Amino acid sequence: MSVRTDADLVRAAQAGDVASFELLYARYVPVVHAILLGRLPPADADDVAQNVFITAYTKLQSLREPAAFAGWIVRSARNAAEDHRRTMSETVELHDAYVTQGTQREDAEAARALDAIRALPETYRETLMLRLVEGMTGPEISARTGLTPGSVRVNLHRGMQLLRGALGGSTP
Repeated sequence: MSVRTDADLVRAAQAGDVASFELLYARYVPVVHAILLGRLPPADADDVAQNVFITAYTKLQSLREPAAFAGWIVRSARNAAEDHRRTMSETVELHDAYVTQGTQREDAEAARALDAIRALPETYRETLMLRLVEGMTGPEISARTGLTPGSVRVNLHRGMQLLRGALGGSTP
């Protein structure tokens, strides 16, 4: 069984093959979600990720170089995050009384870790989000982002060092 390249899937999707676009979605939704989660609240990241792919599907014909899909969808996610942040209205915070004690502590720890990751430089932030949140391996990150395996290893190593420092030496 041969693995179809992104370019093959894009060409097929441009020709109307919905299943090919679904495969692109499955390949890239973790990447898009990680990028958005590094920039937006979790609930917003889920919604914006869906919008990124809806937009990608409607604009897929405009992608002139099918092999450039990875960079195109990543740039679309970054742009969508910025657009969403610009148009966000005020956020509503729930009063502490609505949250159980156990959940509140876990949520606070997760929020602290996520805030620490978001404060990192973009290169480390995205790589760490793909690894720690989306559970992708180094080779998967490399394949989806276009980074070399060596760059992924360096970004993960340096990002983890920065994250440990930001969290006071604890591991995430």
